[in-house]
Amino acid sequence: MTSYVALLRGINVGGNKMVAMAELRAMLEDLGFSDVKTLLQSGNAVFRGPVKAPATLERQLEAAMTRRFNMSCDYHVRTAAELRAVIRANPLAVEATKDPSRFVVGFYREPLDTSLVKAAQAAITGPEIVRADGRHLYMYYPNGQGTSKAGIVVGKMLKVQGTARNWNTVLKLGALAGE
Repeated sequence: MTSYVALLRGINVGGNKMVAMAELRAMLEDLGFSDVKTLLQSGNAVFRGPVKAPATLERQLEAAMTRRFNMSCDYHVRTAAELRAVIRANPLAVEATKDPSRFVVGFYREPLDTSLVKAAQAAITGPEIVRADGRHLYMYYPNGQGTSKAGIVVGKMLKVQGTARNWNTVLKLGALAGE
């Protein structure tokens, strides 16, 4: 058995794609997963199951989501060990420690093109900092995300979709996954 973390993209945001966390837990349990826990309402689940490639689990969970809730939703799955590596690899640990609510980690399915990440950093006109490590993007918003244009710049430059969580949430998920 392995511990997994599933990050759902775009549910319960602005009144769209509403999914109760109790229903998400029930879906995961019906699929045979155990020790299912959710965190917040933004679609974060931790569970245990047989060893499978995270990409296989992503497809399985997306299909189950469509069947059960009649909606599509991207899943980004990491093993507990992969999440530990994300936490350890943080290239902006000082910023994350200083203000974890203004520090965000983006989760993607494929490794990010580092030249595009560097170009995005160069195109950002504010104080935000962006770094990538494999399938993860670390972003620091010293003045908050509310008025920042950095996320828009990065999204346009990278041309891939992922899902992001603030550092507090990443650390809580790590703890739930048995970090």
